[in-house]
Amino acid sequence: MRQVRLAKDAMDRDWADPDLDLGAVAAHAGYSRYHFIRAFKEAYGETPGQYLTHRRIDRAEDLLRTANLSVTEICHLVGFTSVGTFSARFKAWTGLTPSEYRTKHVGRGAALIPGCYAMLWAGGFRSAPGTVDGSGTGSGQQRNSGEAG
Repeated sequence: MRQVRLAKDAMDRDWADPDLDLGAVAAHAGYSRYHFIRAFKEAYGETPGQYLTHRRIDRAEDLLRTANLSVTEICHLVGFTSVGTFSARFKAWTGLTPSEYRTKHVGRGAALIPGCYAMLWAGGFRSAPGTVDGSGTGSGQQRNSGEAG
């Protein structure tokens, strides 16, 4: 049981990582994939995949209510790689599409957090593939705003 709890802790820590997969979490617990699924479900009442999906959707609900980000941006911030999959699972869990959820819940409190702050807080500014520093130059050197192209 301790190993399953440690694996759940790893999922709680890395839930937004789109590369988090069952094989890695099961290996963290020292189980085969299939034995881990059974042990996790017995301990927590749902499969690791269901748990991770619910964790991500709970966070998406928070962002939809509070941040001025698009549904696509939120989808990627919470660890989904497909907007279609995100929307389908979100609707299955909440009964509403992400857009419907936002429309229903926005305006009941303070103004939305600007998207740039929400992205920074959530770690959404990551280096693009093929770049070293995230600037898009690929050279690893920062561009000075006074430099010519």
